[in-house]
Amino acid sequence: MNLRFLETFVWVARLKSFRLTAEKLFTTQASVSSRIAALEADLGVKLLLRDSRGVSLTPEGSRVLEYAERMLDTAQAMKQSLGAERTRVGRVRLGIMDTVIHTWMSALVAELTARYPQVEIELVADTALNLREHLHKGFVDVILQTDLLREECIRSLDLARYPMGWIVASGSALHREYADLAELARERILTFSRNSRPHQDVASLLQAAGAHRLRLNCVNSVSAITRLLRDGFGVAALPPALVASELARGELALLDGLLAPPSLELVASWQTGVELVEEVVGVCRQVLARYAQEAGERRIVLVQGSRA
Repeated sequence: MNLRFLETFVWVARLKSFRLTAEKLFTTQASVSSRIAALEADLGVKLLLRDSRGVSLTPEGSRVLEYAERMLDTAQAMKQSLGAERTRVGRVRLGIMDTVIHTWMSALVAELTARYPQVEIELVADTALNLREHLHKGFVDVILQTDLLREECIRSLDLARYPMGWIVASGSALHREYADLAELARERILTFSRNSRPHQDVASLLQAAGAHRLRLNCVNSVSAITRLLRDGFGVAALPPALVASELARGELALLDGLLAPPSLELVASWQTGVELVEEVVGVCRQVLARYAQEAGERRIVLVQGSRA
């Protein structure tokens, strides 16, 4: 239904004149008549009566007027809301762990910049442990990391899971079959920074499989892990989503037949009471949902209820 035609009808009903409506809308009486006729044809009812005394509403026209006014009010509210986003000013400090940087951060920054062109988006890239400390100290407003935080003045939302896998350089000596995780653990294992959730999960998994002398190499940079992998330095416990391009090109390979490490959690945590923060978290959910749809569940799985 054409909102311009509805607007024309509302003004005719209010002013009770096609001439005054034409002046109000900076158009001609012929154009006003044409819009009303098109609206009546669309609805299949007569809306207005014109006689020597002026213009009046039919019973159907009175009912349509109520709906038309509501629809125009809703459209105006929507425009004001969108306009409010674009006139927002200020700064939002966003802390992001490396996993997000190498998957959907660029899309997130592009979306935030488009929605809030006058808001400064300050990015802090760090480990999940450090990001939580930054949030506690008030150095950042929102963080994307691995743990739910249940503390006063901080809210957390469980967003998604990155499935993990054992990844090696294709064609290297490490690219072979392993009887079990205990045998795999005899090789150098690359994982995330020490005492991080992935590091602890990998260590626990390998120890439970009977490996006691672990050769864990903790690296806090996905780029560094990827370079070490390509050079055949070790086996990485890593989400395949982080090296999707290298896997697609055949530079890296995912080992089959072994129990994978627990999935890497993705959690948004933020300081309450900070302007714009709740909106930014909502944008994060929307961008993440689009990324998850494109990447597929082998790369990332949304937590039930986190879909925006």
